[in-house]
Amino acid sequence: MKRTNRSILSAALILFPLLLVAHGVSSADQETLSNGGLLAYILVGAKHMITGYDHLLFLAGVIFYLSGFKDIVRFITVFTIGHSITLISATYLGIKADEHLIDAVIALSVLYKGFENLGGFEKLKMKSPDLLMMVFLFGLIHGFGLSTRLQSFEMGPDLFLAKIVCFNIGVELGQIAALIPIVFLITRWQKLKSYDAFYRAVNTYLVIAGIGLFCYQMYGYFSGGH
Repeated sequence: MKRTNRSILSAALILFPLLLVAHGVSSADQETLSNGGLLAYILVGAKHMITGYDHLLFLAGVIFYLSGFKDIVRFITVFTIGHSITLISATYLGIKADEHLIDAVIALSVLYKGFENLGGFEKLKMKSPDLLMMVFLFGLIHGFGLSTRLQSFEMGPDLFLAKIVCFNIGVELGQIAALIPIVFLITRWQKLKSYDAFYRAVNTYLVIAGIGLFCYQMYGYFSGGH
């Protein structure tokens, strides 16, 4: 069990620097959006979510806490509603935030979920907040982060709302594609004797990743001349 802990944490720490550079806005994406019509917005939205390690780390933490497929669907649906609200409305209304600051808050959501899964609130003799409510609130924040990314592109005035909706559809498709192997892995591992070690190792990594991503984003904010 200790070996499982060390192996998972070692692999996670090796992958961590790659996560920091995997999730962003590229000139290739801009070219795709400029030349591909509405379908391009679906494709780029899906790509953005599949490489959206911060969103997926948070969702993985939520799935760890749940038991049963119905619960997983319910919580993911609530998260989806939350991030769709802010993604569509903030982009349409042109409400912006510094991407480093919003991503720093998203990083804290990853830290929060790992901390809760490891019994952090119980150790502090505190009752943890209602999970469904927190998933919705964090969904709103994650959606604002997605909106910030989308607003970094030159979208043009034509079919503006349709482009936003198509990007959101792509995000949902990418989320489904990314969550299938995550759900499969976690639910299958629950049947193994090494699950407790796996659970502790992965949620410890969520805490580490949340802290690391937060520091990385705050460094980017302050080094950007703010």
